[in-house]
Amino acid sequence: MAKFKKKSDGGTPAISTASLPDIVFMLLFFFMVATKMRETTLKVQVTTPSVTEVDKIENKSLVSYIYIGKPIKKLQAKFGTAPRIQLNDAFATKEDIFTWVNTEREKIDESERGKWTVALKVDKKTKMGIVTDVKQELRKANALKINYSSKKVNKISK
Repeated sequence: MAKFKKKSDGGTPAISTASLPDIVFMLLFFFMVATKMRETTLKVQVTTPSVTEVDKIENKSLVSYIYIGKPIKKLQAKFGTAPRIQLNDAFATKEDIFTWVNTEREKIDESERGKWTVALKVDKKTKMGIVTDVKQELRKANALKINYSSKKVNKISK
């Protein structure tokens, strides 16, 4: 007659880590695709006005932004509290807009240049004088497609 040996208690078997690199790379790929990196660091305070009617921009890659507002708190000691123009990541003067427009236009594919838009993100407390100056410079640079950025609300209270 055969003897049956009792299994000795050797503990739990080791967990297989063979699929761990696959899981890590799937998560890495997901976050790389799902995360949008901020292209511009805001140096001005922009609180856009509220409106009830809004048209959404379809292709945001064909939009270049000009920010107008007073500098953020940590830059006010250096630049003051007067409204400033920000192009990409730097403060600029209205004379810099012509060069900026040409540089931004060159970044876009030639077939898409007719759809290119300049979006103005202007603080709602900013005086219209600086906005008019910017618009005049855009007109000189032949950037005639302009968008004013705003936020949508259901009803404006009086």
